[in-house]
Amino acid sequence: MSSTPTAEELVRKHCVPCEGGVEQLSSDRANALLASVEGWELADEGRSIRRKWTAKNFVAAIEFFNAIAELAEKEGHHPDLHLEGYRKVTVEISTHAIGGLSENDFILASKINQLPIKTKG
Repeated sequence: MSSTPTAEELVRKHCVPCEGGVEQLSSDRANALLASVEGWELADEGRSIRRKWTAKNFVAAIEFFNAIAELAEKEGHHPDLHLEGYRKVTVEISTHAIGGLSENDFILASKINQLPIKTKG
């Protein structure tokens, strides 16, 4: 098994196009990669990763979504974005083509972690 990349190493990588035919990550590998992306947790019975933020206000939440959208387009890998209560942001990432997690998900999560979000307080 290859060594687990750090958050910095994941940020330097780019998502690889995936149209299926790629194996889902094992739960051991997913958990190892999860340790490299601060604030994220396994979701959907280990088929996705999720992180939540509370933005300062509605505009700050939408600005964060716009930054994620721009990043996702560059990477060719698109997360599910959720906004509840006008400022509660949830981002969920999986590799839809394989119905589970791939390294792409952790690459995108590491890059999302670098995006600024205005939070309350």
